[in-house]
Parts: sequence; structure tokens; C-alpha cells
Amino acid sequence: MWAKKTTFSCVGTCGGCAIALLDGSICTKASAQSCGECIQVAETCGWCSDENFLTVGQSKSARCDDLESLKKRKCAANKIENPRGSIAVNKDKPVTNRKDVAEKLKPEDITQIQPQKLTLTLRSGEPQTFQLKFKRAEDYPIDLYYLMDLSFSMRDDLENVKNLGTDLMEEMRKITSDFRIGFGSFVEKTVMPYISTTPARLLNPCTGNENCTSPFSYKNVLKLTEDGDEFNKLVSQQQISGNLDSPEGGFDAIMQVAVCEKDIGWRNVTRLLVFSTDAGFHFAGDGKLGGIVLPNDGRCHLENNMYTMSHYYDYPSIAHLVQKLSDHNIQTIFAVTEEFQPVYKELKNLIPKSAVGTLSSNSSNVIKLILDAYNSLSSEVILENSKLPEGVSITYQSICKNGVESSGDNGRKCSNISIGDEVFFKISIESQKCPSHGKSEIIKIKPLGFTEEVEVVLNFICDCQCAAEGQPKSKKCSGGNGTFECGACKCNEGRIGLSCECSKDEVRTEDLDANCRKDNGTDICSNSGDCVCGICECKKRENPAEVYSGKYCECDNFNCDRSNNKLCGGHGRCECRKCICDANYTGSACDCSLDTSTCLAKNGQICNGRGTCDCGICKCTNPKFQGPTCETCPTCPGVCTEHKDCVQCRAFDAGPKKETCEQECSYFNLIKVSDRDKLPQPTDQSYPLTHCKERDANDCWFYYTYAIRNDTKEVYVVENLECPAGPDIIPIVAGVVAGIVLIGLALLLIWKLLMIIHDRREFAKFEKEKMNAKWDTGENPIYKSAVTTVVNPKYEGK
Repeated sequence: MWAKKTTFSCVGTCGGCAIALLDGSICTKASAQSCGECIQVAETCGWCSDENFLTVGQSKSARCDDLESLKKRKCAANKIENPRGSIAVNKDKPVTNRKDVAEKLKPEDITQIQPQKLTLTLRSGEPQTFQLKFKRAEDYPIDLYYLMDLSFSMRDDLENVKNLGTDLMEEMRKITSDFRIGFGSFVEKTVMPYISTTPARLLNPCTGNENCTSPFSYKNVLKLTEDGDEFNKLVSQQQISGNLDSPEGGFDAIMQVAVCEKDIGWRNVTRLLVFSTDAGFHFAGDGKLGGIVLPNDGRCHLENNMYTMSHYYDYPSIAHLVQKLSDHNIQTIFAVTEEFQPVYKELKNLIPKSAVGTLSSNSSNVIKLILDAYNSLSSEVILENSKLPEGVSITYQSICKNGVESSGDNGRKCSNISIGDEVFFKISIESQKCPSHGKSEIIKIKPLGFTEEVEVVLNFICDCQCAAEGQPKSKKCSGGNGTFECGACKCNEGRIGLSCECSKDEVRTEDLDANCRKDNGTDICSNSGDCVCGICECKKRENPAEVYSGKYCECDNFNCDRSNNKLCGGHGRCECRKCICDANYTGSACDCSLDTSTCLAKNGQICNGRGTCDCGICKCTNPKFQGPTCETCPTCPGVCTEHKDCVQCRAFDAGPKKETCEQECSYFNLIKVSDRDKLPQPTDQSYPLTHCKERDANDCWFYYTYAIRNDTKEVYVVENLECPAGPDIIPIVAGVVAGIVLIGLALLLIWKLLMIIHDRREFAKFEKEKMNAKWDTGENPIYKSAVTTVVNPKYEGK
């Protein structure tokens, strides 16, 4: 996303802008001595070219300030130098939009990116933004070069590739009518220990009865052609070779395919390189094993279509390959076996616009792999730019299919683009400084894998237009010691001062310093400035609205008295450390109003006749009275009755003022408390307080306090009413019943107790009489025994 520049300005009196005018602070801090220096500080800085703009004590750099401050300092708009950047489109050929799909166009007549050339005029800190359109063209030509590993392990793959030309040509014709194909092969560097250098192995590196061709580094078998049969014919003639180690020399081959454009036959169209292998790769540094230490030079070394310098130059590095592939707009497809997928996927992450496909063990799926990889690569566009000049930055914002927007790193690319789709990029270029040489620069922006590019010419605003009208050796500059431009003197080398009147060697002399003292007992320039050529140039403050002034910098506009944290109370201006008050205000800080209208009471008297009006505020002479006009007496009789109805309606939504409560009773702040103990107490307050107890229509009591504190009326009220409690029937009935039951139980217990005592007494009396009784032992005359004895007369006692 593009940084959004914000200009802050100071509003109000001087000294009140500690945070505002941030950009202005940058401008004044820079101490720019010329208009050119000023406009390089920030895009918000301007230079006042009015010759009479500066006041006494101000330095030349005071002409440089933010635009709003210059206007407030009475610099005319036509005297403010503020050059702005611009954008000019030099070449804007529309993207190709074919009405007839069968229409044949030459590659150079197809346009996929618009515009093609722009000129940007840049001012430091001011970004210039333009929009770039990309449209994926229909029937765009394709060049495909098939680079194959011909080491011994790929012998079965070669058989399947022999018919690749016509089959692939047939499939690619469905995508484009202009398709060319080429073929190349690689094995390894032809030195030990990569291959065996014995004479027999040099002729046939394979073992057993295998008939293999001599090892080689890279061979361009067939340059790009439209003849698929020719591809099949030449590939059929290829033989497998062999080497000793597992990694192959594929990087040497890729480098030669990229840089040897004429030998390969690359056109300025979509360029695809299919790299087919079942092994890993050697890279920069591995050549030391064979005694090869010279870095790869990235140049073409093909003779008779053979790479002849493999024994002389080391393998290229990955970064070197990335650069060359990008420079030549080649998109790489790695067709590798499952075993080496992880390695080449990591390599893909390092090479932009590349893809990885899984090659079957015998390359039978190579056509499908190529088609899938091509569709993946062609459906994504990624923008890149050439090296930026020092101090220049670029940001991207993409507007992709369906209006999806991205920024940052993702702002460079769009995915899932179909043929005929249009996407847009907003590109912002910003310069932070002028280049040292001051000349134009050129950068190029292009989509990776495409030959088309956008040329952007950068011109830099390094000076103001008024500088071109300068007067060299002007008499206004101390008899020709400088150039008078943009309302000020631009001194020659070795000269200083507003009018270039001094030499640098004379700056610190005592005679000149004496001219900068108000009297002998004061500091040079009141210790608030520097003595330059006998003239005080006052220092600058962190806040540019705060200014030192005066011939000896003895004055300022920020050290006056303050009131309510405002300079001169906000009712005046500070001049030379004294407040100049507005009308109807007086005092050292302009904090005393002479207007008595604020002291008038309702009866028309000033302060209700009970005080004096001092600076627009009543000072009550009777301590019982208070308020802004001495009309309030919180401790006078009748306060509770006066406010009873309003307290009742606001606190309990009841009372005679219930319907008109909002209109008549909003003059005080109501605070509810839970109980009477929470009410403010007179002993705790520094202001008069009245405690009130009032009864409502239901004979309920409510308690509140009324007070005036800091001109604010406050009422604290207990939120719960205190009402007389009625009889509770249930407890009474329950109590009566319980009482009757308890009394009955008590009576029964007493009766039982008395009966027990009575029985015990009777029993004791009976026992006592029993003990004392005397009974007659004679026979009862009426007693007759129950036993009768009869004698048997015949019993003889035997």
C-alpha cells in the first residue's frame, strides 16, 4: 500500500501547538539555506521568495516552512515556491484484443502490457502513482526447449521421449497455433571424478554389453523448430551415456540454454524450458572436486552445439541461474522423479516462475506434466523491476480477477488468470533525495517470463524554478559575493550572512560579537541566538510556532503568563514576553474579564446585592449565599420543602410533579445511597449542607441532603422509603394458636403433677396406717373350715 502523507497545521494562538505542525517542524529544523535544499526536506515544505519576508533576528532558513505556516506568516501565495511532481505517458499502445481468433499476428505485434513507457517527475517525499494493465493474450506463441538427462539411469525414459515431438505438438496446437520445440541433453563434466577418464570408458562409459555414447557436458541436439517429425527423428538417434556420481551437471546445461539465444533459437515469446532428470544436481563449488576453481562466467560457450568449457568453469550458483533465467524471460519446468521431488521443490521456491512435476519412472506422463505446468505458470503474472537508483523506492498494489486487491509482496502478482482476462497494478514510486549526479534514471518493470516491459524514466526535482532566474554576483549580496535567487542571497564559497557580508574567517571576532549584545552585562544574542557577522540569528524551537525575535533575540512569543494552561488565558497574544489582551480582558495573563453580564442575578442586581463582581465572577460577601450570582442559600429555612417534590419525583417517580419532572426538576444532580449512614455529613464537608426528612402521601418518610458544590447542586437521597409497618396477621394467629396450645399443655402438666403428688401422699398415708394396725388373733366364730375328715370304720390299721 502507499504511505498516506498527512499535513498537520497549528490552529489558535502561538505556543499552543506542541504536537501539531509536525511537518512544519521538519521543514524548519532542516536549516535549509536555499530553495533547492528546502524542497528536498519533505513534500510539505515550501520556500517564501518574498524579499521582505524575514523579520529582524530571523535567519535565511526561516523562509523554509510548511505551506500553512508560510501563509499564516503573511507570505503571498504567488511567492511560495512549491514544485510538484508529475506523470507523463509516452507510449500507450492498447493491449491486443482480437476480434477474430483465427487472425494471425506476429509476436512483435501482440501487446499484453499497457502503457509501455512513462516519464515520472519526482520531488523528494512525494510518491507518483500510475496504473499498469496486463491482459493474457489469445493464441500467444510458445517456444519449448526439452533438456534431458542422458545418464545411464534414464535409458528407459529416452524411448518414450522419442515420439514426444509430434504428440506434444498436437497437444500444444490446442493452446497456440505458433508453437516451436527444441531438444538438448546433458550428462556431466568430462573430468575426474565425475566420469572415468580411462580410454575405454571415454569411448563407452557403460558396463556390460551396453552400447553407450561418450560422456559429454551439454549438447544442443535440435534448435527450436516447428517440425515435430524432425524432433522425433533426431531424438531417436540419441544414445545413453554414463557417469560415476549420482548428481548430474544439469546446471551447466541450463546456463547454456539460457544465454545462447541464437544457438537455441529463442524468440521474444513465451519461453519454456523443460528440465527432465532422475537425479540431483551439482552447483557452484562442486567443481573443486575436479580441480575447477574459476566461477562460471555466464556466457555462451557452444561450438558445434557442444559446451566446450565444462572442464574450465565451475558449475553456476543458484543465484546466478535465477538472474540469467530472469534476464532471458525463461520459465522452467522441472520434470523429476518422485524421489527427488523435495529437492526440486526447494529449488522452485528460489527460482521465480518455475514449476515442478512428478515424472514417472519411464517418462510416460511427460506430456501431461508439461501441459499442467504450463497452465500453472501462464495463469500467474508476477511483476519485477530492475535495480532502483539510490534513495528511490517502489510499492505495488494488485487488483486481480474479481476485484481482489493485495499489497506488499502479494501486490506484485495475480493468480488464476485465464486467456483474455485483464488485471491491473497500481505502482507507486517515491524518491527520498536527489541523485548526486542530478541526471535522469531509467528503471524497467516487466512480468516474469514475458519479454514485454514498461520503461519508466525518472526525472528529479532538485531545485526551484526561481533558481533559474537567479542573479549571479548580485549587488544585493554584499557587492557580488553571492547569487540573488528566490528572494535571498546564495553565498559564494567562504562567505556567510544574510547578504553574504562576512567571510567565515571573521565570524568569531570580538568586535562582531559586541554588536550582538544589548549591553555589556548581557549574553550574546540573549543566549537565544547565534551572532553571525555581527547580526543575531535567533535559534529555532522544537515547536515552529514558538519564535525568538528582536534585534538581540531578547523577545519570544511563548514565555508569557498562562491561565487555565493557556497562553495569555486564550484571550490575547504574547509579544516579547508580555500579554497583549483582547478587548474586555485585562491582567498579566488576560484572565480577568471586564464584562459584568455574567454576574447579573435574576433580580437584575450584580451578584444579587450580596457580593462583588471580580473578573466576571461573583465573590459573595455573605458566607450563607453562594452560586454564580450569590442567589443560592442551601442553609436557609424552607430548603427542604422547596426541593421536596422534585426529589420525590426523580428518586421515587411519585409526587405532585411526577408528570412534569423532566421539565421542572433537572436543575440538580441526583445521587442515590443505600442507607442514611451513607448520606454526606456536615462535619465532613467544606461547603454548606442541609439534611432533610420529608413525608409523602403514603405516610412514608424519605431522607436526603441538599448542597451546592463548585456551582453544582447536588442531592443525595436514600433510595428506600421508610414506611410504618402494618400488622402481620399470620404471625399473630400463629402466636395465638401456639399460645393456647402451650397454655393447655402447661395446664395438663400442672394437673398431672398435682395428681402425682396427691397419689403419693395417699399411698404414704396408707402405708403408715398399715404399719400401725393391731389385729385380733382369736378364731372367727363364723369361720368354717373347708376340710372335712371322714373315718373308715372298717379300717383296722393293718
